[in-house]
Amino acid sequence: MPRTDRLFRLLQALRMLPAPVTAARLAEETGVSLRSLYRDIDGLRAAGAHIEGERGYGYRLIEDGALPPQMFDRIEIEALVLGLSEVAHMGDPALAKAAAAVLAKVAATLPDASQQHLLHAVSQVRRFEDRYVPSFGMATLREGCWREEALTIRYTDKDECSTDRTIWPLAIVYLDRKLVVLAWCCLREAHRMFRADRIVAAELAGTSFRPRRVALLRDYLGQLRRGASTAPEPGRPQGGT
Repeated sequence: MPRTDRLFRLLQALRMLPAPVTAARLAEETGVSLRSLYRDIDGLRAAGAHIEGERGYGYRLIEDGALPPQMFDRIEIEALVLGLSEVAHMGDPALAKAAAAVLAKVAATLPDASQQHLLHAVSQVRRFEDRYVPSFGMATLREGCWREEALTIRYTDKDECSTDRTIWPLAIVYLDRKLVVLAWCCLREAHRMFRADRIVAAELAGTSFRPRRVALLRDYLGQLRRGASTAPEPGRPQGGT
């Protein structure tokens, strides 16, 4: 593993793991020997990271030189913690992990007083069940949106009828209790909403729709704002008829 990647992994481990973190735990997390771990700690310190601790005691990241200082007032910190707590309870393991990583990165850039406000925020989210049904294809759906690449999907509608579609995924929308994909359906040549939990297979098709994405999404959102769509099942004309 290149040393730059190793140092980045070590820095992230110091952000994420409860402090103080032993050298053995950090070596295990980053996949290096203790000897290499001690050299990497010295390397991060030389690069500007303020790491407190020593061999036999454990390490604590006091100031993260890799990220610029962040200044939030107390209500902004409450909003940050509340929003990321909600993401962690959505039912998507990848997003939950990302939310924890974001919180750790932000905490590492805050002054001591603000770190305490973040750790003891009064705004919290506690849910007894995930808000959304986990979907096996979320990584592929996100990848299609990010890369602006067509997806080939198999979709099962409310009548248990399955169809194969090629879609252009425009956005992933979190409704009250449902997760939907706003898309252009190449079969119907129209905008459609697809419930993520009814997409039983999805793969990248290798065809880019990048030149059209912005205009298509703008038009679809305009339709939704005007009430032109009542979220019909895919395969039915827009408007529910």
